[in-house]
Amino acid sequence: MRPVGQTPTETADYAALSALYGMLLGATAATSRGREPVPRGEVPVLAAATFALSKLIVHEKVETWLRRPFVDERDDGRRPKGRRLRYAVGELLTCTRCTGAWSALALAALRLHAPGTGRTVTTVLAASAGSDMLHAGFSWLCAGANTRRHDAELTGRELSSAA
Repeated sequence: MRPVGQTPTETADYAALSALYGMLLGATAATSRGREPVPRGEVPVLAAATFALSKLIVHEKVETWLRRPFVDERDDGRRPKGRRLRYAVGELLTCTRCTGAWSALALAALRLHAPGTGRTVTTVLAASAGSDMLHAGFSWLCAGANTRRHDAELTGRELSSAA
């Protein structure tokens, strides 16, 4: 990530985003007083849901409409567009860790203020994250098997040509 001096932003732009996040976090904390806290056993589900939601927002084609005002998407990659706050939001929407912090806040607030709905949403998103991990694992296993088969074929050819 480039320093602020090398982007078309000002420190105040990032401060505005931080202040907004802080206000939303504070409002969530203040309005959740007296509510049943999120059980610790649900934190891994929230983490997986946060992973899936931030990946969806930052990387998936279906969310292009959300990124389009802030992110220029080209064949050679994504870049924030505009200047000042617009550019800073574009940076946020191209970073899964950054978007993940906002996603976690939204999902935790939803879980605290509408527990049933929050559980449903986080379950769906966590299942999506699990599916992503299973697909990645399957692709990794297939790639390894293909590499081993290719290596075995090369070794077989080398042995037959040496004989």
